[in-house]
Amino acid sequence: MRLERFRAAKAAEVAALRRAADAGALPPAWGAPRPDFVAALTARPTAGPLNVVAEYKRASPSKGAICEHLTVEDVARQYADAGAAALSVLTEEDWFHGELAFLGRAARALEEAGAPRLPLLRKDFIFDRLQVEATAATPASALLLIVRLTPKPAELRALREQAEGYGMAAVVEVFDAADLALARESGARIIQVNARDLDSLKVDRDAPLTLIREHPPLSGEIWIAASGMDSFAHLQQAADAGYAAALVGTALMAGGEPGAALGRLLAVEVANAD
Repeated sequence: MRLERFRAAKAAEVAALRRAADAGALPPAWGAPRPDFVAALTARPTAGPLNVVAEYKRASPSKGAICEHLTVEDVARQYADAGAAALSVLTEEDWFHGELAFLGRAARALEEAGAPRLPLLRKDFIFDRLQVEATAATPASALLLIVRLTPKPAELRALREQAEGYGMAAVVEVFDAADLALARESGARIIQVNARDLDSLKVDRDAPLTLIREHPPLSGEIWIAASGMDSFAHLQQAADAGYAAALVGTALMAGGEPGAALGRLLAVEVANAD
């Protein structure tokens, strides 16, 4: 499973966090209020059929380099201007060329620009409580937990509850009905369905639509569709199926004008960021 490759890539980071924890050197939790991620997902969309979590994504295992010349500050401002409901920031270094510091940089850029304070989602391979603690030291409003990376419901619940204790939401990612059952057993309330197969890295856009139709959201659940959406019609299909939001990254970043791409996706006019 490719996830094991990603887990291995995080081993050095987790070891460094453990040494810092043993030395009492972990940074304190973020002191300022965090924008409400759940409220952003469930608010009435200002444009388009559902809310979009727009992603800062410099590279990926399936595409290689996607767009590395734009800084997280550039992209955060563009997404805020284009109507994103929230901002996903990839922080994994080896495969996605991210950095944990991108979260703080994005938050500062939005504040300095007087832009809306978009909730920030830390998207990474998180499976250890120290990674949750490190995320809590940033302005992130949410973090990603992947069922197949933490398949024991009790462990998944513990990480989710730890994040919530810091005022962060936990987005729990699933790929199929078996993952969904584990997510629900853990008490997850934000369910993200990834259309990308972990082994082949191919996208099956129909899979998330089928999953939500066969296993409709329970009371209090919020569902996010992820991967493979690059048109207004795709967003509409997800909304019609019952999704509250969509996470979009590659389709926005690939052309080097993510704000304009988000505007086109939402079928609204966006001023040129230049």
